[in-house]
Amino acid sequence: MTEHDPNRLLDASGALRETQPPWPPRDALRVTGVRAIVTAPEGLPLVLVRVDTSDDGLYGLGCGTFTQRYEAVVAAIEAHVAPLVIGRHPADIEDITRLVHYSSYWRNGPVLNNALSGLDQALWDIAGKRAGVPVYELLGGRSRAAVEVYSHAAAATVEETLDAAEELMAQGFRSIRLQVGQPGLGAYGAPGTPGGYPRSPHPDGWDVEHYIRGTPALFAAARDRLGDEVNLLHDVHSRLTPKQAVILARALESYQLSFLEDVIAPEYYDRLPEVRAASPVPIAVGEQIGSVPDAVRLIRDGGVDLLRLHTSSVGGLTPTRKLVALAELLGVRTAFHSPGDISPIGVAANLAVDISTPAFGFQESHTYNDATHEIFPGTPVPADGHLLPSDRPGWGIELDEKAAAAYPPTRFLFERWAAGVRRPDGGLEAP
Repeated sequence: MTEHDPNRLLDASGALRETQPPWPPRDALRVTGVRAIVTAPEGLPLVLVRVDTSDDGLYGLGCGTFTQRYEAVVAAIEAHVAPLVIGRHPADIEDITRLVHYSSYWRNGPVLNNALSGLDQALWDIAGKRAGVPVYELLGGRSRAAVEVYSHAAAATVEETLDAAEELMAQGFRSIRLQVGQPGLGAYGAPGTPGGYPRSPHPDGWDVEHYIRGTPALFAAARDRLGDEVNLLHDVHSRLTPKQAVILARALESYQLSFLEDVIAPEYYDRLPEVRAASPVPIAVGEQIGSVPDAVRLIRDGGVDLLRLHTSSVGGLTPTRKLVALAELLGVRTAFHSPGDISPIGVAANLAVDISTPAFGFQESHTYNDATHEIFPGTPVPADGHLLPSDRPGWGIELDEKAAAAYPPTRFLFERWAAGVRRPDGGLEAP
C-alpha cells in the first residue's frame, strides 16, 4: 500500500475514517451498508437507496430517482456517498446529509442531490421504524385528515380529453389536469397527428402559435361541459417565452384555472416574478428545481403561487420540510410533483409533508401498474380523489428486490424523446 493509496483512509467496514462526528454516539447502532437498486416496472428507471444497519432487520428505503441520468446517480451513491455514511449512527440525519452535501465541493447539482435525497429519505424511514411511528408523526403529526390529489386527463381531441375528465370525476377526483393533442408531435402529455405540418422541414413538429390559440378553446369547452365545481389545471411544460406565458395566462382568465404549471423554462426563472405579477392565473413551478437555493429564490422573490417541488431531487425530506416552512411563512402553497418517474417511496415522502403542513395546496397523483405494486408492497392508492400515508412505522412501504430485478431499466428513453421535440421549422424545443 503506497502513501497515496486512498484505501488507506477506509476502516475495516469500508467507511472513511475522518467522517465520524466529534461526539460519542448514544448507542451501538451503526449504518453498515448503502446501495442503489434500479427498477423500471413501467419503463421509467426508478432509483432506490437502501441503508442497512447493525440491528438485524432494521433498514431504510429512499427515492433518489433521476430518470434521465439514473446511472450517474447510482455511481454517486455507491462510489461517493456510501463511504461517508457507513459507520455513522443513522439518527444523525442533519449532520450526515450536510456532510454529503459539502463533500462534493461543487454542489447543488441534480446528480448528487438525487443521490442525497435517496439517502436522506432512507434515514427518515429508519427513524420512523426505530420510533415505531409513521414519518409524518416525526414532523409534528397531521394537519388534515387526508391528502386530496389531482389526476390527468389527456387525449388527441377536446372531446376525448373531457370524456377522460368525466371518468376521473366519477372516481371522486375534484382536481384534474387537462391536456389535448395537436398536429404533428402533439402537445405535452397528449398525442399528435403524424405529418401534421407536411410542407415544413419537420412535419412532426410542435407549433407554439397553434398551442397558444388552441389551449383556451380546451378550457372553454371544459367549463361548458364539466361545470364550475371541478378544479382545472394545465401544464405548459416550459415551452413558452415569458411574454407568451402572460398571453396564455390572460387568455385563460375567464376559465378560472387553479394553476398553470411550468410556464417558462428554468433558464428564464429570473423572469418568473414579472410573469406571476402579470398573470391572473396562479403559477405553479418547481419540478425542475434541483437545489435548495433555487427553490428559496422561487419562494422569496415572488416567482410562484404554488411550489411544485420534487422531493427526490432537492436533497430529500430534510430540506423539503425547511422549504415548506418558508413557503408557509410567505403565503406560498405546495403542489408537489409526483408522476410515474418518482417511486412509491418518493410518494410516501410527499405525503408525509402534505399531511403535516398547513401550506398544502395540491398533490399530483399517479396510478401505478400491478408490477409496481408487486415490487413496492404498501404503495399508496387513490380513493375518492384522496391519498392517505401509511400508519405503519417509517414510510410503510417495502421493496421486493427479486421482483424489482425482473424489470431492468432501458437506456436513453428520455434522450430519444427529447431529441424529437422540435418545432415545424426543425428547431429544438424544451421537452
